[in-house]
Amino acid sequence: MAAFRRSARSGRPGRFTPVFDPDFGDRALTEARHDIVIGRWQGVRDLLRATGGDWARRTHRIRLLAHAAAGSSAVEAWRAAEPHSPDAAVLRAATEVVRIFDTAIAAGRGTVVDRARVDATVDACLRAAEAAPTDPMPWVSLLSVARLYEGGVTRRQLRQWFDELRHRDPYNTEGHAQVMRYLSARWHGTHGAMYDFARDAAGVAPPGSPLPILVQVARVEEYRYIADGALGRGPVRGFDQHWKHELAVDELRRTHDRWIGGREPDAAVAPEEVPDLNYLAHAACYAGQVEVAREVLGMLGTRAAWVPWAYTGDPEEQFTRFREGLGAGGPPG
Repeated sequence: MAAFRRSARSGRPGRFTPVFDPDFGDRALTEARHDIVIGRWQGVRDLLRATGGDWARRTHRIRLLAHAAAGSSAVEAWRAAEPHSPDAAVLRAATEVVRIFDTAIAAGRGTVVDRARVDATVDACLRAAEAAPTDPMPWVSLLSVARLYEGGVTRRQLRQWFDELRHRDPYNTEGHAQVMRYLSARWHGTHGAMYDFARDAAGVAPPGSPLPILVQVARVEEYRYIADGALGRGPVRGFDQHWKHELAVDELRRTHDRWIGGREPDAAVAPEEVPDLNYLAHAACYAGQVEVAREVLGMLGTRAAWVPWAYTGDPEEQFTRFREGLGAGGPPG
């Protein structure tokens, strides 16, 4: 961390302020989510129609739309008005997944979610898959809700849903992340199973794909698991080498080379890339990998995400401290 401190002392005029935009700069998504808040669904329909088969952007948008729709009846109103709309079916399934997770969180850790409620959510996802046979998002939703079954689902079932996802979108980062979390110690597996899956997925990802970031997401998940066991947030005592031991640094550099090194030079950062870039920036900063951190923070500009920074302290303080300490340049957020 010395390099960060030395750079910080040189200083720059003005105070850097990160922007924690929940839509990561996707203005069309922001407008559609506002429509949901006021009870309108037409803007959501138009947005998803315009998104088309850009699966990465579509997955990003549907996930965030589902969080907005979970507390309203907008998606039900859309389904009632256009009962044969595939987009409405897919969004409703994703919304039901958010609602059931909200119920599980409200009930408290260790509480078993009603099996009939989980089955009903799975049924909504399967109906969405029938309505939109080429769309990977219903399978992302299924892989998410699988975690809520007491004892999990069978390996055969998990594999079937995962194969359906990959048939439609082989390198879907969100879907892979859901399987990885299912296999984690927090849910139905172990740290080892989680890392094995993340490393296998990273190993087959094509250059320029963000899929290798799963290895850094897994490292955050392990840290979060330990932190929760310690009933605290911020640095975990005795865990200071978690981010910067030899394997962690090697994997960080491998992710950077495969993902960032494989992107088109000077390509604009898409909104759906911002959350994963924050994972990469976080890993680089805590590993003390100055050049990688400077490059990725420069790509992000002011675009910060609460996760994963919230697991290691105050997100704004950390993002600002590392960004100013590096003097990271790059485009404005």
